[in-house]
Amino acid sequence: MIKRLLPWLLKGGISFGLIAWVLSKVDLASAWDKALSMDGAMVLLALVLMQAQIALGALRWGLVLRALDAVFRWTSTATVYYIGVFFSIVLPGAVGGDAVRMWFSRRAGLSLATAVNSVALERAMTVFALVLLVCLTQPILIARIPDMPGTWVFPVLLAVCVIGILVLASLDKLPASLHRWKLVRGLVQLAGDTRKLFFHPAWSLGTLVVALIGHINLSLAVYVLALGLDLDVHVLDTLVLVPPVILIMTLPISIAGWGVRETAMVTAFGFVGIAADSAIVLSIIFGIVTMVTALPGGLVFLLAGGKKMEQEELAEEKAAGDLAVGVHTPPSPLP
Repeated sequence: MIKRLLPWLLKGGISFGLIAWVLSKVDLASAWDKALSMDGAMVLLALVLMQAQIALGALRWGLVLRALDAVFRWTSTATVYYIGVFFSIVLPGAVGGDAVRMWFSRRAGLSLATAVNSVALERAMTVFALVLLVCLTQPILIARIPDMPGTWVFPVLLAVCVIGILVLASLDKLPASLHRWKLVRGLVQLAGDTRKLFFHPAWSLGTLVVALIGHINLSLAVYVLALGLDLDVHVLDTLVLVPPVILIMTLPISIAGWGVRETAMVTAFGFVGIAADSAIVLSIIFGIVTMVTALPGGLVFLLAGGKKMEQEELAEEKAAGDLAVGVHTPPSPLP
């Protein structure tokens, strides 16, 4: 019980602590007035963009699966991906959604190695595209904010990403004497899958483009919300400021990014003259829009995942009974 509650307590403490700290620095009355002035039409448009974001994510993962020669229908890809999105907002840290996606894709017929590697490599490509986008837009950021500190960080991160990909692709070079270990054999498979994705231009470039479009789409969603709040923000400002915020949110140190996102948004948009109370409202509304967009994934889970889990439990009980009489009934795949 302690092990189950500890991540919630630690990450929940970080989220609430950061939110409390940010709120202590803003004019709450002004922030409330700003929230009440929100244009509902812009919120609806942001919801549409965030739904498109989920479709782009499913497409990105689907391309990775096909690069790995996995047999997985697009309907199953979209279903499992949406379930993962839902759990990413109800489990502590974004990694929880990835673990659920691995579990469901394994149950849906993928091998364990393909289920794990496809999600891991899709996440790696997503982060690589995010860092690349930040580096590509950095000249615009420097022109906009000449005294911006830490401009060296993201080029270094990009180099680290490239080195990391090369290391992953070389894991099968480990001594043959180590291949008797199950973990090492898994790393060898990961190396081969990494090369299938990143070393084949058709798959790597296609997946990279979809990932870049997804990050740009997120920036546009924030820009639309900023327009709804009547903030003096240019679309280029969101294009260069939102990706670093999203990158920081990928750190699994909070619950669904709450607290981390607010702190990063207030800091980032402060560089372009946005008051802290306006930035905190923008961040909170963006978080709410993200949650509302992800919630239907819970319904998908109940219709596809929840029923399936119950069926599998019954099938496992039946299989255990049949085994006693020498009969085995395999579970049916996810529809």
